[in-house]
Amino acid sequence: MGLPSVMVLPLLIVVAAGLYYIYNELMRLMSKSLVRNKVVVITDAVSGVGTESSHLFHKGGARLILCGTSWEKLECLYNSLTDDADPRDTFAPKLVILDFSNMDSMEDVVAEVVECYGCVDVLIFNSSMKLRSPVQSVSLNLDRNVMDFNYFGPSTLAKGVLPTMMSRRSGHIVLINSIQGRLAFPFRSSYAASKHAVQAFFDCLRAEVEEYGIIVSTISHTFINASDLPPVDGPAPKPNRLTAFFINQLRHGVHPSVLANEIMQTVNRKRKEVVLAHPFPRMALYFRSLLPSFLFAVLAAGVKDSVLDE
Repeated sequence: MGLPSVMVLPLLIVVAAGLYYIYNELMRLMSKSLVRNKVVVITDAVSGVGTESSHLFHKGGARLILCGTSWEKLECLYNSLTDDADPRDTFAPKLVILDFSNMDSMEDVVAEVVECYGCVDVLIFNSSMKLRSPVQSVSLNLDRNVMDFNYFGPSTLAKGVLPTMMSRRSGHIVLINSIQGRLAFPFRSSYAASKHAVQAFFDCLRAEVEEYGIIVSTISHTFINASDLPPVDGPAPKPNRLTAFFINQLRHGVHPSVLANEIMQTVNRKRKEVVLAHPFPRMALYFRSLLPSFLFAVLAAGVKDSVLDE
């Protein structure tokens, strides 16, 4: 006797949900096994995304090297990871002070990172310096600070660990980048410029090191919704309604735990490029490529109306 037609749809939903649950559980178990014993470096490990990622990789049995600017915060993270951990399944993390704004210290940092385990399997760039301000309010010194933190620092650290990866013919470099590395908006000139620069650097690096078995991945995300935007340096004109709506849609960012899970999946599946964004920011990327004049007009109109309002 066949099932009543009214029961078919609920049954399909239950089956689909069950399969989805099984798939997620299998991926979770595989994630742990794939990173076990791997030497994983995470920059800005004390941030929201860095902390979530640290917990994921630590539970997976990775040999973590956690980097940050504050030793006190690194020790707090160390304690949170090791207090309830099983020493038979996990490794105590190594801690390294890393400040991309101090380029003079990078040579020592690279040596310290490599010395921890003698090699690096996965290098995750999570650090970022944000800035929102009109172009004329940004000093050259501040421009340089943003470029040091968002571009020169990561590129220097990547160059420092490349020799060990190339000699072992394996390794994975992951850049956590903003979607503004692909799409620039008013009042974020220095930030967007640094993100475009670092995106281009790692895109070039990907092709150059592929023959050595090294994978380079970039994850472009919208705003992290658990983070506060930095204070405005100078008066930022108020955009008109259309531009405000456009930009506010881009602020519908991702939660740190969601991004951390995506980082883990990117490492496990060896994805080369990921865009983690809601539909509207994705549409903006298409407008930039297919209808740039429309996008430019919307952004310019917002700035013009702001000036008139003042």
